[in-house]
Formats: sequence, C-alpha cells, structure tokens
Amino acid sequence: MNFNAIKTYPIALRKNKFSINDMIPLSSAISFDSDELKNLSDQIRSAKALGSPIVFMLGGAVIKEGCSHLIIDLMRNGFITHLAMNGSVSIHDFEIAMIGQTSEDVQGGLDNGSFGMAEETGALMNLAINKGYKAGKGYGQSIAEMIEAQTFHYKESSIIHQSSKMKISTTVHVAIGGDITHQHPTCSGAALGATSYEDFKLLTDVMTKIDHGVIVNIGSAVIMPEVFLKALTIARNLGFRHNNFTVGNLDFMDMYRPRTRVLEWPHSLGAQAYSIKGRHNQTIPQLHKHLCSL
Repeated sequence: MNFNAIKTYPIALRKNKFSINDMIPLSSAISFDSDELKNLSDQIRSAKALGSPIVFMLGGAVIKEGCSHLIIDLMRNGFITHLAMNGSVSIHDFEIAMIGQTSEDVQGGLDNGSFGMAEETGALMNLAINKGYKAGKGYGQSIAEMIEAQTFHYKESSIIHQSSKMKISTTVHVAIGGDITHQHPTCSGAALGATSYEDFKLLTDVMTKIDHGVIVNIGSAVIMPEVFLKALTIARNLGFRHNNFTVGNLDFMDMYRPRTRVLEWPHSLGAQAYSIKGRHNQTIPQLHKHLCSL
C-alpha cells in the first residue's frame, strides 16, 4: 500500500454537523434527576477537599454533544485534576480550536473515500505528534503545544488548550488505525505508539495515588475502560493497592466494558461505584450544576 498516494482536501470544503454555537452554556437550565449523580458529585467534592486525584476519562460524544465549556469550567473550579481521552476526543477538540466546528458526515464520505481526509486536521495533528515523539513528549502535551503555537480563533473553547493553561495533566490513548488522522500519509505509527505510551505511563502514575480519589468514565465504550484497567493493574502490581476510591460511568446505555472494567471489578476491590444512564447533554450539565453552583 502506497499511503503517500492518499488524497486529502481542504477542511474549508467540509460540511460539519457541530459548531461552538451548539455548546451548552454554563447556566444551562437542563435538569437530570439522579441520586447516583448526586452521590458521585459528593465523592468528587470530597476528593477535591482531600487533594486526591479526580480523573475524567472521555469519549468523543462528549465534545459532539456540546459539553466542552462545562468540562473546562469543572477544571477551572478544581473538580478535574487529570483529563484522559481517546483519540477521537483529541481530534474533535483540535478541530473546535482550529475552525470552531467538527463532526463530518461519515457515511457520506465512505463511497469516494473522502471520510476523514480533511488536510489540515491530519497534517497539523500528525506534525504535532511527530515533533513530540522526537522530543520524548506525550500525545496530549504535543497537541496542546501545537494548539498554543497556532493562531486558532477558537482555542479558548478547546479542553486540551485550557487544561494545558491550567497545568492539568492531559493524556490521549489511541488504538492505531482507529482515528481519521491515522489515514493520512503524514502519520507515523512509531510516533503514535511512543507518544500515547508516554501518556499511558502518566495515567498509570495517577493510579498509584488514587486513594480517596475518583475516576469518571464519560462516553468511552472500549478504549478508556481498557486503558484504565491496565493502568490500575500496573499500580497494584507495584504495590499501590488502594481500595478506597470511587468510580463512575456516564453514558446513554449500559455497555459491557464500562460496566465490568470501570464499575464491577473496581467495586469488588472495595471502590464505590456509580452508574448514571443518560445523554451527555443532560448528565454533564447536571453534574456541573451539582459541583459548581454551591
């Protein structure tokens, strides 16, 4: 396969389904009644008071359902100390920073092979990752530095950019071949592997300190539950066998890996576990309201 022959096109020609105008405001009147969500909020508030880690693990729908400003405000108020995400979150967030829009018509681009082939997204993100690889940096830091270096008009709405400004550790965890940037001829498998592996080490380090902390998975059905499980296992293998922590999962339906990896198996160790079912554009505004309106 000659990936150098892959054709890309200017992102200005792409129709997008989401823009920053669709983002949920901090003063949202959305109400989602859930005792589980209230209890999880109490645990997050307790972890903050103790100075324990509060880890939010994200899937791409969190961005596409308009929750970026809410996540940013939670970070600003000290309710997130580590942000972990799959590759799709980094892409949607980067495009928000770059053009204020994201989320293309996937099905419409399959027939002619144009899906995921917007030039600027692949070129700039791969350049950032390739530079980060040479410098021994992680994926999250590499993307944050690229956003900072560009004259992007919408970077203040980027959770990666804002987390970097607030000095909140941000890690990105990818499956090679799973993201649109991997389709581009500028992609380096070695760079992807090395930078994401650096981020895996950072997340694992957080797991060594998770006593009285909280881990919340929001919208990642596979990648983040699996990465979390391995990071927690390594921490325990090294002797950090904390059992007093809290896990939560927020998604619109019950899924096998979040239920087992994030909730049931940590609960068997002694962790408190909370499952909240609902759309992100309902649950995250309510979580924000519980935590930031007091």
